[in-house]
Amino acid sequence: MQKNIFITNFKFLAIFLILLCSACASTSPEAESANYAEPGDNPVQIQTVDTLVDKVIIERDIPIYTRDGVRLSARIYRPNKIGQFPVIMSFTAYGKDLGPTKYPKVLEHNAKPDFDLGPINVSPWTTWEAPDPAFWVPEDYVVIYVDSRGYFGSQGKAAILSERDGNDFYDAIEWAGTQTWSNGHVGLNGVSYLAISQWVAASARPPHLKAIIPWEGQTDAYREVLYHGGIPETAFTDFWINKVNTGAKSRVGPPGFLFSFLHQRPWLFKRVVDPINIELSKIDVPALIAATWSDQGLHSRGSFQGYKSISSDEKWLFTHGRPKWSTYYSEEALEFQKKFFDHFLKGEPTGITDLKPVRLEVRETLTKYKVRYEDDWPIPRTEYRALFLDQEKQSLTHDRPRQETTANYDAKSGTVTYQIQFDEDTELSGNMKLKLWVSTSRGSDMDLFIGVNKLDINGDKVDFYGKTGFNKGVVALGWLRVSERKLDEQTSEPWLPVLTHRDTDKISPDQIVPVNIEILPSSTLFRKGESLELTIQGHDIFDHPMLAHDRTVNKGIHSVHTGGVYDSHLLIPVIPN
Repeated sequence: MQKNIFITNFKFLAIFLILLCSACASTSPEAESANYAEPGDNPVQIQTVDTLVDKVIIERDIPIYTRDGVRLSARIYRPNKIGQFPVIMSFTAYGKDLGPTKYPKVLEHNAKPDFDLGPINVSPWTTWEAPDPAFWVPEDYVVIYVDSRGYFGSQGKAAILSERDGNDFYDAIEWAGTQTWSNGHVGLNGVSYLAISQWVAASARPPHLKAIIPWEGQTDAYREVLYHGGIPETAFTDFWINKVNTGAKSRVGPPGFLFSFLHQRPWLFKRVVDPINIELSKIDVPALIAATWSDQGLHSRGSFQGYKSISSDEKWLFTHGRPKWSTYYSEEALEFQKKFFDHFLKGEPTGITDLKPVRLEVRETLTKYKVRYEDDWPIPRTEYRALFLDQEKQSLTHDRPRQETTANYDAKSGTVTYQIQFDEDTELSGNMKLKLWVSTSRGSDMDLFIGVNKLDINGDKVDFYGKTGFNKGVVALGWLRVSERKLDEQTSEPWLPVLTHRDTDKISPDQIVPVNIEILPSSTLFRKGESLELTIQGHDIFDHPMLAHDRTVNKGIHSVHTGGVYDSHLLIPVIPN
């Protein structure tokens, strides 16, 4: 089952002492998103609940006891009438009582130019990233928020989604499923941590759990958050490890300075820290999974992996490319969530089972997109096509260049780009893969940062939403630390390289090696005359306060080898008309 993301205090003390001594990381009409807040505005729009006060019973700090006697603290919202109702639960480490008046403080890192979070429409009852009781309770649902063990109102020693947390979630679900006001059907719902906790809870298979809605949540902390392609992430990771301790009764993980020390040394980090290891194949309840093109570097990869890996016979994938919180609380998303829960928690014929499983949102610009439904993910009719890098023409071409050429760039500040102009409307939906032959003039390693851009017919960059509302994002991102290039042959696909992250393989100056780089999932329509631009460099593709890699290993001059024996190419997922 899942392991605690951090090791025990005893083990950390031992490691610390060692380090200290040695010293002495269905087509729909075209849609246009609207009413987005201006950068810097408060995006939180709190809706009144005046008409609901007499219709909703609110119970605060209700105890739920776990199998080992620890008291978890819950807040319950339920219909003020006689009956038995389905239950929607959320498990949080951010505080079940954190209301929307506190959201601006949480969002302050993204309330700045080049960010557009969209309107976050919630009632004053809604805790952070959780389902809104003002929407669900009038629809005859009970909504329960539970503080995770060791956080805020709950007793015990805090952890981050440990095996013990899985047991707690199991016990809380079973408690909710047997209350007098419960119909015995429990569903889970929520964003980010509140989505990851659903993976943990569902893999434990509590009998009263009947459906889950994990809205953008990771499934592999090492690959998806801590280390992108083996490169330590240094902005969100450092911020979050401190943030998650805000409401903890005892510190989670090592002191900040020791975490940073370990995070800069992946080989040591992997020895002493166990990232979340969720057994997705054990999950078999119906699932509605939200996955996004816009949250790359945090939850995009894990949501798609979750959809592909769970064993559920009934599962749906809601993809989108917009700010996650405003989308989660949007009218369309709530309607979809309600249709799902009404069927699986109430037994009503809502038509959800008639829908194809993948809602595909194909972007054209920042706010322009189309929606249709597909049979599966990856889309079964995908045609993977290789675009070869031609340094002589600085282009991408369908045929491998005969002439061997080399692109050189400064390892810390330089960039090389390659372009191809489409001669017909072309949709790219899925993972891209970049194969490169690379070398460095100095050092024994390289950090590679990859960006895929869309250029309009005038050659100007087309912006898309990125992580947490960043509105100057690209089509897709990829990363690789070359010493981490070894592939897991059993889990890799021709279009999706999966790194083992077990054995490092350093290189020598001027040694030319092949590497395969995962480009995160995306869906974008390129019109005739528009272009795809591939960027390769040794630093982040753009500046972002919550997505950065400041501890690179780059030195000297990097080289990309193309043509002849060097089959450097970008594999793109083309969807036939």
